[in-house]
Amino acid sequence: MSALPLPLPTPRNPPAAAQFNWLTGKLDVTPEQIDLPLPPVDDVILPKDNTVTLLATENGSQLFISGFGLFVGKKSERVVVRKDKAVCAQVPLMRVQEIIIASRGVSISSDLLEELCERGIRVAYLTSSGKPFALVTSPMLTATVETRRAQLAAGQNQRGAALCRWIIAGKIHNQEKLLRYFAKSRQGVRHESLEKAASTLRGLRRSALAVEGDSPDEVRGSLMGVEGTCARLYWKEIGNMLPEDSGFAGRSHQGATDAVNAALNYGYGILTSHVWGAVMNAGLEPFAGFLHVDRSGKPSLVLDLMEEFRQPVVDRAIFSWLNKGGRLTLVKGMLDGESRESVAARVLTRLNAIEQHRGKQHQIRSIVQMQARLAASAVRGLRDYRSFSFKW
Repeated sequence: MSALPLPLPTPRNPPAAAQFNWLTGKLDVTPEQIDLPLPPVDDVILPKDNTVTLLATENGSQLFISGFGLFVGKKSERVVVRKDKAVCAQVPLMRVQEIIIASRGVSISSDLLEELCERGIRVAYLTSSGKPFALVTSPMLTATVETRRAQLAAGQNQRGAALCRWIIAGKIHNQEKLLRYFAKSRQGVRHESLEKAASTLRGLRRSALAVEGDSPDEVRGSLMGVEGTCARLYWKEIGNMLPEDSGFAGRSHQGATDAVNAALNYGYGILTSHVWGAVMNAGLEPFAGFLHVDRSGKPSLVLDLMEEFRQPVVDRAIFSWLNKGGRLTLVKGMLDGESRESVAARVLTRLNAIEQHRGKQHQIRSIVQMQARLAASAVRGLRDYRSFSFKW
């Protein structure tokens, strides 16, 4: 696969953006992140055979690797990918923010892993369906043990209950805003239906924030009831909005029944790996959530904190593309290689997009980290948690 064509930037004076520095644990002010053409051939080498993709941006890149039999190693200051002992790709380490390995049969050297951990670059492993099964990062990037103790205590007190309310409120708000976003480009009955559904969601958001209770257990049932009502309304409108030949008949959580659900699952898998890394870097326990109940192997807190990012990161990227003629292919219940690459590129592009947050411009990937650190402060009683609201 060749990388998606990236347009030349329009000359402008961009607002300042903050990028999370994994090594210092602080937000560094950097220029706005914009799409750029790939670097010169002497800087980056990429294959033409669907195995290695680079999503290049001004401040760094995601290296997406998907090809059986590849070896990922290090040579000097570069990530080097080999196939049958021949170099097929190389990228300077200073250009890489994250490495995503999305297929079986890919091996990686311990020397490279050590270098990546020292630089604060994580490695995410995804199954062919997009589900993350491993995340490699330095154990030295986590915060103090007090945060995890406070997190466990919050599972039984008002701090945890408040987090639950704002998690659901944030998800509903972004569902509402996405429907209004799509309504802007439609007229007549379709426009009115989307706007009406969005107004209903706004009222249900207020209901979620009004749920009473002093612990997650006391508020969970009522909040999940509100969330279920909103989900049925949201997915009904999405189904009516998508092209008729998309095959989408509603959201399916247990296995993909159509290409759209398969694409959503794959996109959510990529988002999960980003939120998981942010949770760990904030010093939180990924498996001790508040809204999602505890279950062996279930990263409940990761699932909690990604709720407010599903619509603006994954849903918007996929639905906008499909409405503009994008095509997905399902083979034996799974997306084919080209479809996976298209979904991954668009979700990663959204994670690198700039959005307004707390009065400043930030990359969405930085906002994910900021929200995880806000959750850590909330469980310790230092700050109130407020979900991230996209401004569409």
